[in-house]
Amino acid sequence: MATSVESSISAGAKYEPVIGLEVHVQLLTASKIFCSCSTRFGDPPNTNVCPVCLGLPGALPVLNRKAVEFATLAAMALNCEIRETSIFARKNYFYPDLPKGYQISQYDKPLAEHGFIDIESSSGKKKIGITRVHLEEDAGKSLHDGFVGAGETTAIDLNRSGVPLIEIVSEPDIVTPDEAYEYLTRLKEIILYTGVSDVNMEEGSLRCDANVSVRPRGEKKFGTKTEVKNVNSFRFIREALEYEIERQIEVIEGGGKVTQETRLYNSVEGKTYSMRSKEQAHDYRYFPEPDLLPLVVDEKWRAQIRSTLPELPESRRKRIVSDYGITAQDAHTLTLTKSLADQFESAAKAAKNPKRVANLVQSELTGRLKAKGLEIEQSPITMKGVASSADLVESGTISGKMLKDLYDLCFDRGKDFPEVYEQEGRPAQSRDTSAIEKILDEVIAANPKQVEQYRAGKKTVAAFFVGQVMKASKGQANPQLVNELVAKKLG
Repeated sequence: MATSVESSISAGAKYEPVIGLEVHVQLLTASKIFCSCSTRFGDPPNTNVCPVCLGLPGALPVLNRKAVEFATLAAMALNCEIRETSIFARKNYFYPDLPKGYQISQYDKPLAEHGFIDIESSSGKKKIGITRVHLEEDAGKSLHDGFVGAGETTAIDLNRSGVPLIEIVSEPDIVTPDEAYEYLTRLKEIILYTGVSDVNMEEGSLRCDANVSVRPRGEKKFGTKTEVKNVNSFRFIREALEYEIERQIEVIEGGGKVTQETRLYNSVEGKTYSMRSKEQAHDYRYFPEPDLLPLVVDEKWRAQIRSTLPELPESRRKRIVSDYGITAQDAHTLTLTKSLADQFESAAKAAKNPKRVANLVQSELTGRLKAKGLEIEQSPITMKGVASSADLVESGTISGKMLKDLYDLCFDRGKDFPEVYEQEGRPAQSRDTSAIEKILDEVIAANPKQVEQYRAGKKTVAAFFVGQVMKASKGQANPQLVNELVAKKLG
């Protein structure tokens, strides 16, 4: 007799999930989308408000130009087609934290359409389509205190009301929770590189709703979908999808029907719960926003925006593998953010051996960061510090054991490598010219081929001789003096 686990696996094999994601990204403007109120996070409740974002009668919206530029830049980075003319619409629904009783958004004529993101799936590289990217304003925030039926109170903070958002809607091309996780990770990286948002999930700068349904494997018609809302991490989104897929399969296998509804995910229990029936587009009674003209982003403006588009993560990874001879894994780690990639490239260009810089990040830095629960951007050792340490190892000034000890001290003290090296690691250096010359003479005599290369014009070979002298002197020779003697002897 089949066990319940076997039955679950068998039932799962009969069905395939269909997943679409709606991601809201807060744009990093100083002011709101239709007024001059600040978007600063953490200010006292209801202090960054005015008649426009409070929805008072007679107040008229004025579109924030920077919000349009940021939205367009993000859409370009996501390979979207930019509409020359898009239309703002009123999305009508009542919520306590939506003072106007409607949200200004875009509906049938959004800013951008038909984009995509490439992800790595279990079957290799896969293209996930992006249906649309559109601009809209955020609602306020409801703050609940207590429990329903036991004196619960709700406070409203309207500071966030009117903050500029883009909504990025994927095609239903995602078929596993892992693909959803990978898509969100790639999307966050791209948005970070453009600089249009800090995508801070804790502050609400990035929020994701997931639409999921299941259907018999091979079936073309979609099943009934549910929407999972208010999930505050990519890991929880993956867990919520895993639970919801299994729940829907159990409902169908039990002879029931999946209800189209909005559900909330409880991360403590690992379960989703029904919140309300899912609205259809007609429930919102969309109509063109009467207080705003059509948004026109003409070719000249698009060209100006496109000129600010940075090199994006995937193309940058390929280039630095080629430029610096590092592995794809190293390239991935070193390009997680634009800031980190910029630091690495700056350090790698100055370092004697860029590959050693990358190796030290993977072999010495990441393990210590993981043990301390730090992200690589929070490392006390900067990329410049890693490059400095790499050069010292390369020249033989310090050993691998010394480097490990110095890295440990950096993390213990929260200081960068050059500072700790000056305090603890610098060996007493010899400026005994005759002793160093003796060592150098022995190195030159033992390496006639390198001498010939140097004298034939390959001046970079000088680093080889410096390294050999430093090793022979156990790091005691003064590197500057060694460089001077190498140039003198070989010249």
